[in-house]
Amino acid sequence: MEGGNSPNLQLQQLLLATAAVSVQPHTDSFSYKENLIGALLAIFGHLVISIALNLQKYSHIRLAGSKDPRAYFKTKTWWCGLFLLVLGELGVFSSYAFAPLSLIVPLSAVSVIASAIIGIIFIKEKWKPKDFLRRYVLSFVGCGLAIIGTYLLITFGPNSHEKMTGENITRHLVSWPFLLYMLVEIIIFCLLLYFYKEKNANYIVVILLLVALLGSMTVVTVKAVAGMIVVSIQGNLQLDYPIFYIMLVCMIATAIFQATFLAQASQLYDSSQIASIGYILSTTAAITAGATFYLDFTGEDVLHICMFALGCLIAFLGVFLITRNRKKSVPFEPYISMDAMPGMQNMHDKGIAVQPDLKTSFSYGALENNDNMPEIYTPATLPIVQEQHGSKGVSAPPYRVLEHSKKE
Repeated sequence: MEGGNSPNLQLQQLLLATAAVSVQPHTDSFSYKENLIGALLAIFGHLVISIALNLQKYSHIRLAGSKDPRAYFKTKTWWCGLFLLVLGELGVFSSYAFAPLSLIVPLSAVSVIASAIIGIIFIKEKWKPKDFLRRYVLSFVGCGLAIIGTYLLITFGPNSHEKMTGENITRHLVSWPFLLYMLVEIIIFCLLLYFYKEKNANYIVVILLLVALLGSMTVVTVKAVAGMIVVSIQGNLQLDYPIFYIMLVCMIATAIFQATFLAQASQLYDSSQIASIGYILSTTAAITAGATFYLDFTGEDVLHICMFALGCLIAFLGVFLITRNRKKSVPFEPYISMDAMPGMQNMHDKGIAVQPDLKTSFSYGALENNDNMPEIYTPATLPIVQEQHGSKGVSAPPYRVLEHSKKE
């Protein structure tokens, strides 16, 4: 019996091995196809977001430079930008459901590349070819490096795909690598928040590290929510799991706090510094979180991991060169008009504005007489006439200074 059944057993094993070999390339090709779909959705989303933000900025600038009394939200350009912004965010959101987290996050460099190209194309100043190349050589080099880094990221990105079901996300959430990572991240976040709030450590690295740590949790929850929605659309309902709503609440909360710290950073530092340093720190933290939570690099060989890291470094350098070439905004110091100040008399007849003193300070209250300044900058002097008692024929001056004795 054993000898008679052995050929049939060997035939079944051969058929199973053949089927496994035939199925494996299909699975790999399908996973690479999902990577490509997710990467294209992310690139499309970031391109549309960049165009949308520039359209809204153009709407604000156009209204500020004209005498149009309308508000910005009453213009068609601003609403077109808002529509494109929502469309781009939906594209980026859906990309997390197809490709690994560590592949999607670095592709945000596309928005920086698109903003640089839009700024060069729609520049209003006229330059000679030599001046133009000299002025924008860093932007050209940065765009080239960022494109090369993006290509390496897509080619050598992680190829791990897992159905975002409630059971899988819960299993990852209670795994010891992610719990250890969360413990370290919470400790670092609390220390940074203590130095930022209590010690007034308003350094750009401190603020953007807070943003990066919050952003790493945001992208982890975004991938979980987007993946569970896609699985539900495919027929396997996942919206009845409590983990879906936990991830949804965490996503909204971390996104709000992240936007709050970004707003505080934008008030203190230049936008180009925030863009470059924030991209580097946020991408690094998000890749670390994705590798810990979703195990993106499990099963990847050393060559793919090294080439992926090289693509990240090249993209970092490209974004740094692009943002370094941007013009820094010069703060405008407004003047104070005396007639615009409540409760204060105007010392001029027609309400002429009083300019601040020409010093590198913001003390507008001092009116100093400086002999080296032109006559137009010297402060107005008012005649002071002491009141003389007993003189009836003298008309009263407009300004009087009453001298009182110590007895009075």
